Amino acid sequence: MTRQLTMTRPNTAEITAEQLPLFAAWPVEVKRESAAETAPRDLLRHDHGDIDDRVMLLGQPPLHKYLSFVRDQVVDGADFDRRVLMDAWGRANDYYQELEESETGICDEIEVRELDPALAPLAAEVAADPRYRKVFDSVPTGFAMVELDKLVLFQTHVIQQGTDRLRARLGADPDPAALFRFCQPPTDRQAPVKIRRVGADRYVFTSESTDLRPLKPALLRPDQIRDHESSGQISGVVGLVIGYGSNFFTAIRQGEDGRMVLNNGYHRAYAMRALGITHAPCIVQTVTRHDEFGLTVGKKVSQDRDFYFASARPPMLKDFFDPKIRKIHRVYKTLKTIEVEFKIREYYVGA
Repeated sequence: MTRQLTMTRPNTAEITAEQLPLFAAWPVEVKRESAAETAPRDLLRHDHGDIDDRVMLLGQPPLHKYLSFVRDQVVDGADFDRRVLMDAWGRANDYYQELEESETGICDEIEVRELDPALAPLAAEVAADPRYRKVFDSVPTGFAMVELDKLVLFQTHVIQQGTDRLRARLGADPDPAALFRFCQPPTDRQAPVKIRRVGADRYVFTSESTDLRPLKPALLRPDQIRDHESSGQISGVVGLVIGYGSNFFTAIRQGEDGRMVLNNGYHRAYAMRALGITHAPCIVQTVTRHDEFGLTVGKKVSQDRDFYFASARPPMLKDFFDPKIRKIHRVYKTLKTIEVEFKIREYYVGA
């Protein structure tokens, strides 16, 4: 996957050399690809190392991706009988077809309640957060108590160990304020990031968190940089920023009364459902026009929008707890890795 990065200038914020280790003169060419799609197969496998338990939904096409996943990432997966894997996947796929008839349109009946007025101060605090203002600046957005079971999924797996840690952190009987902060954290609690320079124009960022991602590049003024000793006078700095997302629990809704696709917070949603929590405070973005989807949903949902927002019975959160669909595979633990490479060109143009 390749996407064009745009340059934006932040209104404030000083960035130190330690916080932003990538500096380059303008112009810079950047090509971004999905690591999951381009990583060599041998980098996904380990003879020794930590093991995770991946809870996943079977029966969701394409079959060849499931078979490749088992071969490359499941412990001893290369030795699995492909026929057995295909039969299990096929039974789940048949079951989904049954659900299309028995539960047609069930996700359109998702229950949405108003947020408890006692939580209004916490909601106002989140809405005032700069992360909130930057992320939710396109379509109507608000807070609501959303039924978990009927949230539509585009990510059909979670890591069991991650959900267990979240369950322990939340506790068995959280009060409304604790549940709100769990879903809409005021501060980030992210895994540390290791940064290595692997070439004159290449850097590698690694984290245990799958939320590590490229953020919007920034064109910075010299007065926004401190603690950086340059070999010459600085005219401007292009910052190629790697970090974490806003980490809010969010969903995209089609229309005022339509179904909702869970956009962020899959491990938290699973953890809450496993604790018996039925409704959770969610930031809901409402999309009413075709062109608005591209501003809110990810590429996977945008490319197959009709499946998630219009099909009779797409995958939902409650499916993770259905033994006819749910499957746990022991997988080699992987680290989220982002490699950044930049290119500088110098040339003359007419004055």
